Amino acid sequence: MKATGIVRRIDDLGRVVIPKEIRRTMRIREGDPLEIYTEKDGEVIFKKYSPMGEWSESAAQLCETMNKTIECFVAVSDRDTYISVAGVSKREIADKHISGELEQMMEGRKLYVRKSGEHGLPMVDGSDKYVVEVAAPILTEGDVLGCVVLFSDGGKQVGDVEYKLAQTVAAFLGKQMES
Repeated sequence: MKATGIVRRIDDLGRVVIPKEIRRTMRIREGDPLEIYTEKDGEVIFKKYSPMGEWSESAAQLCETMNKTIECFVAVSDRDTYISVAGVSKREIADKHISGELEQMMEGRKLYVRKSGEHGLPMVDGSDKYVVEVAAPILTEGDVLGCVVLFSDGGKQVGDVEYKLAQTVAAFLGKQMES
């Protein structure tokens, strides 16, 4: 655990304000769920809660199946990081922060398809090794939980079949999260 040097007091309603710098660095947005942990030595730990994290094994199986079927790199993310990936080394993508551009696309609740000749959205911040070919947000009751991403090293252009598959898998995961 890393000390920040920031001290906050609890107000009369039991609230603590998380400083803006920490919220920005940790990508904590208004309305984000936080899980609370306690330790015997008095520590209270707030951790971003990701409902998609509970589905990482299923998402990994979906990614593997899609990768073998359409021969395209596949990843599933929550709102911040990639929770599963298939087709490339997991070290390159898994648990990495999604790019700001992909985050904005997800927040807009729109499907993204890279157009011919377009460079495309980067997969992760600070790297353009892989680009997003198709991104389908995972929606549950209007809330964005994550994204199904088909990606490449820039050489593969995807078609309607891959687009529809990503859209279908995102809708399926969204429905599973509702139940």
